Amino acid sequence: MIPGQFEYVRPGSLDEALRILRDREGEAKILSGGYSLLPLLKLRLAQPALLVDLQAVGGLDGIARTDDDWRIGGRATHRRILEHDGLAAEWPIIRDTAGGIGDPQVRNWGTIGGSCAHADPGSDWPAVVLALRGSFTCRSAGGERTLAARGFFLDTFQTAIDATEVLTEVRLPHAPGRTGSAYVKLERRAGDFATVGVAAVLTLDDSGRIASAGIGLTAVAETPFAATDAEAALVGVVAHDEAFGVAGGIAAGQARPTSDSHGPAEYKLAMVREITARALRLAASRAHGTA
Repeated sequence: MIPGQFEYVRPGSLDEALRILRDREGEAKILSGGYSLLPLLKLRLAQPALLVDLQAVGGLDGIARTDDDWRIGGRATHRRILEHDGLAAEWPIIRDTAGGIGDPQVRNWGTIGGSCAHADPGSDWPAVVLALRGSFTCRSAGGERTLAARGFFLDTFQTAIDATEVLTEVRLPHAPGRTGSAYVKLERRAGDFATVGVAAVLTLDDSGRIASAGIGLTAVAETPFAATDAEAALVGVVAHDEAFGVAGGIAAGQARPTSDSHGPAEYKLAMVREITARALRLAASRAHGTA
């Protein structure tokens, strides 16, 4: 299909972009890398009156380590994140995720902010930020606010971002000691959207028991979500395959997949159990320093 008619602007600064969003509130849609939004425009599932292209806006693609957290600019591309050794050393899940998104062209242009703000129910980054208990910084002409990832994804293609805001930064906490993380996804072909995607984070205490757990799922509900019941079931138990299998079953109980071209709902539920266990197993191996 051909997209509907729309106006197009390319502001030279973030302040200019924010003024446009304020003046055209409810009519405008942000264009970052474009790999999430453009397919919807072609299908006319999104029909904004105005596209605000952030390509010329500088200062939103950095990756910085602070004393408190990691701060990833909303316009940081998947490739830029993939190639950041410091971030990957602390959070291996980041390299797992970025390296499996699309092909080199997609990784060169697609951005983490666009992926999270777009909130495709099958996108990878939202599950990761949920598992890591990260947050998003959103800025408008009136100021700035930080929103926790848990509570940010409201429904299919819907988030807590206001129509006058731009997602400027993704914030991730530092990894505690004895922490492992992993992202595992089932896909039909390399680089596809996930059939099932699971982000897992485990922190172990000195006895080898799980002190805290984070599990984010994608592609198996109307929006990516944290499998909080499965997380709770893991805390205090020894990190081993039996516990991971139980957690996978609980995560499947929280999933709400639908049948589509990726497979029937029953198959996806079975894969939630399996992929969750695999992600937890890899995260535990990394926490132990054996992977």
